[in-house]
Amino acid sequence: MYRPGAATTTRGGLPTDSGDSVVTLDQVPRWSDAEYRNLYENEDPAFQNSHFPDPLASVSEGSSSGNGMVSRFPVDYEINSKLYLWRGNPWNLEVDAVVNSTNENLDEAHGSPGLHAAAGPGLAEECATLGGCRTGMAKVTNAYDLPARRVIHTVGPKYAVKYHTAAENALSHCYRSCLELLIENGLQSIAMGCIYTEAKNYPREPAAHVAIRTVRRFLEKQKDKIQAVVFCIETASDTEIYKRLLPLYFPRDKLEEEVAISKLPADVGDENGETVIDERKIRIKPLPNVKKAGPRFSQASADLPAGDIIPVSDVALTRRNSSYLDAYLDPAFMSLIKDPDQRRKERWEKAAQARNSWNFAKMLGYGDLGGPPLSAAEEYSLHSRYLAKANSLNLSEIAEMKIIYRGGVDSKGRPVMVVVGAHFLLRCLDLERFVLYVVKEFEPLIQKPYSIVYFHSAASLQARPDLGWMKRLQQILGRKHQHNLHAIYVLHPTFGLKSAILALQMFVDDVVWKKVIYVDRLLQLFKYVPREQLTIPDFVFQLSFHTSDYSFLLFVLIMYAICIVVRQ
Repeated sequence: MYRPGAATTTRGGLPTDSGDSVVTLDQVPRWSDAEYRNLYENEDPAFQNSHFPDPLASVSEGSSSGNGMVSRFPVDYEINSKLYLWRGNPWNLEVDAVVNSTNENLDEAHGSPGLHAAAGPGLAEECATLGGCRTGMAKVTNAYDLPARRVIHTVGPKYAVKYHTAAENALSHCYRSCLELLIENGLQSIAMGCIYTEAKNYPREPAAHVAIRTVRRFLEKQKDKIQAVVFCIETASDTEIYKRLLPLYFPRDKLEEEVAISKLPADVGDENGETVIDERKIRIKPLPNVKKAGPRFSQASADLPAGDIIPVSDVALTRRNSSYLDAYLDPAFMSLIKDPDQRRKERWEKAAQARNSWNFAKMLGYGDLGGPPLSAAEEYSLHSRYLAKANSLNLSEIAEMKIIYRGGVDSKGRPVMVVVGAHFLLRCLDLERFVLYVVKEFEPLIQKPYSIVYFHSAASLQARPDLGWMKRLQQILGRKHQHNLHAIYVLHPTFGLKSAILALQMFVDDVVWKKVIYVDRLLQLFKYVPREQLTIPDFVFQLSFHTSDYSFLLFVLIMYAICIVVRQ
């Protein structure tokens, strides 16, 4: 998928001053090259022949695919020929410009690691004369000892869940500013590392979405002025992310385009790749009390003798009393969108009405299941915020409780998540931190088909959260969790648990909770998930043994009673 830096050759047999090899563009594989193919054939075998569409994908602009949906990023062979993916340091590439991710002061200590050392002291001296750089903006300097001709410095945003949209747009502006500076300076090729950094707490995968889609949108408009854009990645985790996301925004054939339709998130930004905020759109209403009379101003001016001038006050009065503007104002423009304040008010009213109305589920003790349902985009945003917060916290105390942990794979090769009901101690558990831990643990699994094994053994002795909390947890996990979940295997179910699951099917979701498979004995469970793939607590084995003995004893007693009746 990529070519590591260690495998490159030197330019003319000579290394750079930093000791690294100089790499030319002809040594870096293009995104459209054959060695990038067969990405989907190398995925999990359980995922090859089963396609689970991502509900977050929505119909937008683009070309039509074979299944009737519309691609927002259609195949463009010319754009693909300008894109490169390479693993290594960007300053080793012989390109027109390399990108340095730094801070507002353009300090050497906060720049891309190793770039200043490779460029020499002259780079830091020139940076000191630039007067800093604002977040989301970019500035250009000479490259000094680097193989490149210029260095473009940009400042990535700090990430906070509360300001998720602002951080996305600032990061998008970083990439676009670098590309704009490239063109302004008459340059044509650029090497871009990951502008988002661990120090600024930006989640890797959401940031990669922003980076890739921004570059795609820019190339759609300026592809004639750019020769090459090289995505430079330095870690294995970033490599895996780019391998999965690049085919979504830069599909190389119709197959990848069709797969991308179902995997793209709902929000892929506007024509520049920035997130669209309805509240910030211009809202223009039609002029009030306007009659469909003829343009009086034009008639009055036509009746005047040549050379006469209308007084300014009369012109203003004439314009105010006329409807001549109707001929020049586009009604579609004057009513672009429904007022977001009004839409927000309607949502609040619906939520308040749901809370104040008779809630049958709440009367039965199932919790508050009211409130308007979340849209696909709202669920995606909610999941992203929780995941970002979970990755920034130390949740080791939740992990030590062993409520949820990864198992092996089921009989079909799907990954398994194990849940132990008896370990769920509601009185000594912070539910909010537990939700964050669940989101963090489930994130690697819900991208593909997976299964859940739930041990209900002795769990009926513990207090459980209500169905309202379960509904909220399901919304946070998102729709990928719903569609990619294959089955929930429940060991030692009780009548109370079956009633609760029936209520979940009725009041929460009949898609997920109809995937429940009840298993009374461990041997039955092992038909679905092999024994060696599970770490099972000791009390589950003991309960299974006693349950089996009790069942056998009950069977013997029933047969004995039948024999007595027959004899009589």
